[in-house]
Amino acid sequence: MQPEVLLGKIVVLVLGLVLLVKGSDFFVKAAAAIAKKLGVSEFVIGLTLVAVGTSIPELASSVAASLQQQSDIVMGNIVGSNIANIGLILGLAATIAVIKTREEMLKRDGYLMLFAALVLYLFIFNGTISRVEAVIFLLLYLAYILFLFKEKPQFKGEYGFREFLTYFFKFEYVKTVLNAVSNHNSRRRKNNKNASGPSSQPKEFKTGFVKDFVVLILGGAAVIVGAEYLVTEAVFFADYFQISKMLIGITIVAVGTSLPELSVSVSAARQGYGDIAVANVIGSNIANIFLVLGVSALVFPISVTRVTLAVIAPFMIFMTILLLIFIKTQWELSRTEGVALLVLYAAFMALLVVFSGA
Repeated sequence: MQPEVLLGKIVVLVLGLVLLVKGSDFFVKAAAAIAKKLGVSEFVIGLTLVAVGTSIPELASSVAASLQQQSDIVMGNIVGSNIANIGLILGLAATIAVIKTREEMLKRDGYLMLFAALVLYLFIFNGTISRVEAVIFLLLYLAYILFLFKEKPQFKGEYGFREFLTYFFKFEYVKTVLNAVSNHNSRRRKNNKNASGPSSQPKEFKTGFVKDFVVLILGGAAVIVGAEYLVTEAVFFADYFQISKMLIGITIVAVGTSLPELSVSVSAARQGYGDIAVANVIGSNIANIFLVLGVSALVFPISVTRVTLAVIAPFMIFMTILLLIFIKTQWELSRTEGVALLVLYAAFMALLVVFSGA
């Protein structure tokens, strides 16, 4: 292949990644603005937009790969993103500044992150993730988000991982949804009753709404186009250089789609908001397995390679456990621990590249 054509492919790959990451950013902001203008509650906005905002690149690229039946890229993207979130992103953030954490974060979200990794390993043990297992992932994520918002106003440390399991297996999230719908309808009836005469929206509202809607459409289009080009070119380079698509997924795709988490966590570490940095990574890792993998496997069942089962997924579990140990030691991530995470991540990636080449 001529160098000009290869260079063009690289440009398209990078452009697809930029469209995916920036498009998701604009999409989430515009969607939140429109929801507020339409009177949608903060509960619903947080549930549907803020909670999954930084995982949209992983979601879009994984769904695009699933539609093309590229299971290796899907698994590489999700497992690779989770490893990168801990080793690269939190490692880098901790080297910038010591990250303080809270016990409550470990008792609920940290253990749930480990639980998600273990459930993933259990589901891939037979070499595939079925649509039934995908539905279980999605139900777990729905229950987790509802549990967060239900308990958040009164959370004082007593609502941990065990309470979440009780909440899930007793189907209490169904009650939460029904209560939210009932309360929303009651507020609407009350507002309609209190409204006097026909209301007209101000001109500024209409102008802002149109602008947000245009940004929403353009952002959504950028996400779709970016994800499609990113996956297509990733498959091309895997075939061209005769390397595994899993390696492409766990390197280019996974690291690229983790850029929003990297930006948020590093910025939070610099400003001394350690909780945000850690919560961002933990929340993203939970979403990647339960939400992203759930949607992707629902689109098309995902097959799993031996290297994922024997090496990559166990390493993700190892990094998850190591992070929880680091957090629990002194309720912080020190610079030494940050360097250790970075070294482990770099060593693992180097070994993957060497063995892939072999």
